[in-house]
Amino acid sequence: MKRLFIILTVLLLAVSCREQKTVVILGDSYSTFDGFVPEGFAIWYDSNAKAENDVCAVEQTWWYRLIRKEGLKLLGNNSYSGSTVCNTGYDGEDYSDRSFITRMPQTLGYAAEHPNIILIFGGTNDSWSDAPLGELKFADWTVEDLKQALPAYCYMLDYYKTYAPDSRVVNIINDGLKPEITEGIVAAAEHYGMEYLRLEGIDKGWGHPTVKGMQQICDALADIL
Repeated sequence: MKRLFIILTVLLLAVSCREQKTVVILGDSYSTFDGFVPEGFAIWYDSNAKAENDVCAVEQTWWYRLIRKEGLKLLGNNSYSGSTVCNTGYDGEDYSDRSFITRMPQTLGYAAEHPNIILIFGGTNDSWSDAPLGELKFADWTVEDLKQALPAYCYMLDYYKTYAPDSRVVNIINDGLKPEITEGIVAAAEHYGMEYLRLEGIDKGWGHPTVKGMQQICDALADIL
């Protein structure tokens, strides 16, 4: 009985001393909420439920649910509504001030140590805006390459592979994207030995996850984390 008590005590101490895993998010509107992204970043979600979307509290977002469910420590949420991975946005405008590839270095600056997990949730606006697709490219990127969705995505993953080699990178792929973008993200992730999650059947309103959709995303991520 005494031996069992000692074993249980040791196990409890081990669990209590286990280091909390850290996470950062690089995203677009799907991952925003007013007051929880860097100041000046465009947001889509706030405390006002929209006509066709019922998300009105940060606790309802996929990422907030996930960090609570998995016991993660959020270092930073670097999400900008409407942002593309590449430097080309809607109507062919220059989005280099908000693109994922511009913001990605910020995700490694929230703490002295690199995050244990990096969640990338992008590609939606590259698809919706009809940004140039380009082709997968794994080195020697030019300025023109970074204006195109597929080479820019490769450039982003190469950055994390180089500067955060010990971080676990998970690429979240929205459903309903152009097949070329979905397949390109999968191919890029596999090339760099990173994980990806293809979402399916996410409940949405105005093209954005509802409360139900947020829970679906959280559950899908929890299954692989």
